[in-house]
Amino acid sequence: MREFYQHEGGAVISTSIDKYVYMSMHPLFNDNGYHLKYFSNEICNEVKQIKHPIIKEVFTRYDIFGVDFNATADVPSGTGLGSSSTFTSGLITLCQAYREIITLKDFIAKETSEIEIDVLLSPIGKQDQYAATYGGLNMIKFNPDDSVDVCPIELSSAKIKELESSLVLFYLGGTRSSDSVLTEQKNKILSNRATLKKMVKLTENLAKELNNNSLESFGEILNAGWRYKKELSSNVSNGTIDYWYGEAFKHGAKGGKLLGAGNGGFLLLYAPDGGVDMLRASLRLYELKFKFENTGTKIIYR
Repeated sequence: MREFYQHEGGAVISTSIDKYVYMSMHPLFNDNGYHLKYFSNEICNEVKQIKHPIIKEVFTRYDIFGVDFNATADVPSGTGLGSSSTFTSGLITLCQAYREIITLKDFIAKETSEIEIDVLLSPIGKQDQYAATYGGLNMIKFNPDDSVDVCPIELSSAKIKELESSLVLFYLGGTRSSDSVLTEQKNKILSNRATLKKMVKLTENLAKELNNNSLESFGEILNAGWRYKKELSSNVSNGTIDYWYGEAFKHGAKGGKLLGAGNGGFLLLYAPDGGVDMLRASLRLYELKFKFENTGTKIIYR
């Protein structure tokens, strides 16, 4: 969050995966209004009547009118996989293509962050916006001057496949807004500063190891990061999450974390040397199979 990185600087390591938000838009036949289809359905005449806050803001910025817009997603919102920022980044990219504007990914990521944080006042950081826009496995640095550096991790193809095959993603059920969890974290930035500095140091250590083409400490660092994250807010975890995390370690996991702000969604576990098969057999939770993705937000057809 800005309240931390403007004083200390921040960093995360993230990767995008092959789960997408698909969007399309074309002129609305014989009408200058809007027909919007996402998880809801809106038909309106003016941009100010649009209920979806992200669509309303982006359409206003790019002077979009008289369109039929469609959006579907591989994963529901509120599950910790960054779907909101993916939606915003994708919509900006779509509107730029519709208006025949070409910008760099850095501009799209900045505008995505601005809309979500400064305009819509979401109590979030900027990692999801940059991860979704750029794609790939990166260390993302948040500088005190509000600039962001996206640094690709130099991991060999063989090690990337090894890492991919050692990770498993289980859905623990439920969807939720991250606002309540993140608002508490935001309000406790001052008291959490020491813990947040430890998390940044973990990130730097993991980046160094990965760039040395090693996964030796991956599980240990992942596990330490989860322990620190639980210190940030009283509602990051709950009894159900703690139970399944403990069961995972009984059956071969070496590291893990809950994705997103906390209190529900997806549990990511690291189990090398074929250990993911034991986790699948023992935990019997719903698994979201995935592969790493390297392109980020893009236009498929124009």
